[in-house]
Formats: sequence, structure tokens, C-alpha cells
Amino acid sequence: MLVVNIHEAKTNLSSLLTKIEKTGEEVLICRYGKPIADLVPHKCKNRLQPHSVMSKIKIDYDPTEPLSKDEWTGETI
Repeated sequence: MLVVNIHEAKTNLSSLLTKIEKTGEEVLICRYGKPIADLVPHKCKNRLQPHSVMSKIKIDYDPTEPLSKDEWTGETI
């Protein structure tokens, strides 16, 4: 991981982005030696794969089932 100060990051942003694009190396931006931000390569998400949390959601009813007369208030939103 490359570590740069804010002045370096501002001055060399274009070259830092080119380096990240080519090598995938992450850049840590610091102010007075204290980490402030990370520059990381963008990760394209596979939109065909469902998120892992989705498999944990359980629905114990049929959401497409019509409401019974007792459940229907007749009010619209």
C-alpha cells in the first residue's frame, strides 16, 4: 500500500489514479501522519449474483396472496 500526504495526493491525483488503474495498488492518504482516506480500485459487482444476505431472509407467508375481508380496511394510501 502506497502512503501519501494530502499535498502529494492533490498534486499527483491523476498519476495516482493511473497507478491504481494499472496495478490495483491501494493508496492511503494521511494528514500529519494520521490516516484520513483510502483510494482503492473500483470493483464491478456481478449483478446476476444475489447478495449473500438475501439467502438469510425468510418470509413465512405468500406476499402475493390477496387480503381477506378482515384484513382489508378499504383505505388507500
